[in-house]
Amino acid sequence: MFDILYTHNDFLIINKHPNVSVHKDDGDTMLLQEVGKVSGDDKLYLVHRLDKMTSGILLLARHQAAASELSKNFAAREVEKFYLAIGSKKPKKKQGLISGDMERSRRSSWKLVATQNNPAVTQFFSCSAEPGERLFLCKPFTGKTHQIRVALKSLGSAIVGDPIYHSHDDSDRGYLHAFALRFCYQDQWYQFICDPRNQVAMGQKWNSDIVSQGIESWLTPWNLVWPKVNK
Repeated sequence: MFDILYTHNDFLIINKHPNVSVHKDDGDTMLLQEVGKVSGDDKLYLVHRLDKMTSGILLLARHQAAASELSKNFAAREVEKFYLAIGSKKPKKKQGLISGDMERSRRSSWKLVATQNNPAVTQFFSCSAEPGERLFLCKPFTGKTHQIRVALKSLGSAIVGDPIYHSHDDSDRGYLHAFALRFCYQDQWYQFICDPRNQVAMGQKWNSDIVSQGIESWLTPWNLVWPKVNK
């Protein structure tokens, strides 16, 4: 269900496994309660969230004051988040910026539209993956529901195994992973990497030679020269 990657007096960094819900729904076990049983915390606070299909780094505060400060950092866009994804087709462009308003579509899905009233903004790079697929490194500037999933769908490269945006795929999981996190807390910088390779629970596709080479080249994502965002 999860692995604890780092323990601080004020927060925890965990690796959430794919297909684990952050919130208790559909009869799922409450993730925070399960983490607390291992960490010894009576109560943990969710600072941000990941979709059920998404694996990787999740930041949990250990008390209310830390939750408040860390939540403010997220709201002020002072936290750098980086995601790995495997797309199902060659994208319309290999790197750059995806920007547009998100509108409700069918059922529980969203779609990206051309207007820019309150846009979802995602910076991205990509490189080769297995034939017919593409490896992406995404840095969301905004934090909207399904943002990366919708952004890659708009490029013509919906995420492999995504049950909503690429539903006819029968992969072992939806291939979106919260890869890295970087933030400042109480005047100290923290940066974390959660490498999905060689972990059975994270899925098989990360381990192919060509995908592994791409991940290896992105192990310090905060040092890359990212496409510019007009703030």
